[in-house]
Amino acid sequence: MPRQRPLPPLRLLPLLLALGASVSLPVQAQSLVDLYDAARSYDATYQSAKSQYDATLAKAAQAKAAILPTAGLTASASQINQDTQLPTAAAKNYNYTAQTTTLAVSQPLYRPANWATYEQGNKSVELAQAQLTAAEQDLIVRVSQAYFDVLASSDSLAFVKSQKAAVAEQLASAKRNFEVGTSTITDTREAQARFDLVVAQELAAENDLRVKSLALDQLVGQPHTSPKPLRAPLVLAELQPAEVEQWVIQSQDNQPSIRQAALALDVAKLETSKAEAGHKPTLDLTGSYTVAQTQDGTSSLPGTSTRGNQAAVGVTFTLPLFAGFSTQNRVKETLALEEKARADLETARRGVAQGTRTAFFGVQSGQAQVKALEAAEASSQSALDANKLGYQVGVRINIDVLNAQSQLFDTKAKLAKARYDVLVGGLKLRQASGVLAASDLQPINSQLAP
Repeated sequence: MPRQRPLPPLRLLPLLLALGASVSLPVQAQSLVDLYDAARSYDATYQSAKSQYDATLAKAAQAKAAILPTAGLTASASQINQDTQLPTAAAKNYNYTAQTTTLAVSQPLYRPANWATYEQGNKSVELAQAQLTAAEQDLIVRVSQAYFDVLASSDSLAFVKSQKAAVAEQLASAKRNFEVGTSTITDTREAQARFDLVVAQELAAENDLRVKSLALDQLVGQPHTSPKPLRAPLVLAELQPAEVEQWVIQSQDNQPSIRQAALALDVAKLETSKAEAGHKPTLDLTGSYTVAQTQDGTSSLPGTSTRGNQAAVGVTFTLPLFAGFSTQNRVKETLALEEKARADLETARRGVAQGTRTAFFGVQSGQAQVKALEAAEASSQSALDANKLGYQVGVRINIDVLNAQSQLFDTKAKLAKARYDVLVGGLKLRQASGVLAASDLQPINSQLAP
């Protein structure tokens, strides 16, 4: 049997890479800031807002062209064949070439509509910046919400598993006690029913975690994300400022939706100025330089090449007199749109104020709920310990222990969810007041487990 030669090292390399890829490496947990940075370069909604901002910058530059000078170069060349019929002489035929080059320049001196368009371009840049800020704040909240949704779902699954282990232990204890005759079959069946219920809850919790994880993966563009949990014990910071009206006042100056509505009103006012400019004259400075030359003469100068230069500078004055009432009706239209923009601004102010108050009281309520649930957790743990001891000495039945266990794990899950809601609620409050920035994620990030 022929001896098989060993594979060369380079041919072994693909095999080694394939084997290495098949080994599942442990997933490294990511912080909130890490996942936000990933989402910022991946999220389609934010990228759309960023592209819109870039497009608006270019469009504003186009509006500036209306107040800058324009220049154009025109050149023409023609071959002329001319037959001349004279009554008293023989017919003449002339062939010559004519060339003309003209450079024309124009500078607007007085065009109110052009200046209004230029100002509108500047306002559109500010408007796009406000839209981009709103998109960035929305991304911060969406990533944070998805991040803590995964943590809350993971906690719920962990609590259900712990409850399942505790119920399984209680079921085994009930079976042993029934076998030795110290308890009835009722305890065993109650424990079995509770165990089956917890198994169903575990399946639902696993599916919920899977769905929440997929949502986070899709948002940040990374598969199998693993958010870092919060460090214990967690200390929730108090609201600063502590008065709701201070948040409302702050929102009126910083909220992107209010800025967008205010800028829309400015643009509407400029549109009215453009419409009113339809009644006003325009004045332009014009200049031209023309070079005209012929070769092989003309009909008047046969056989002689000519060249002529002409320079001209002047002003063009235009006064509109009558346009079929279109200008007057255009002014009426823009004035109505200006009032609409003013009403939209007031609506935005009222809506932001209401949203800011709602977010503030939501955070306050969440902080109170956390404190209440922390006390409830301690009480539930004490109640469980007491019921276990009572069950051992015979003054409590099995269902009492099972109920105490369910109450404890339910309280733990609600407490974890309440803490996450307070953290996300604080970000939503800053978003409602218009001051949310990526740096606001750092205090939360510092409270994550290493």
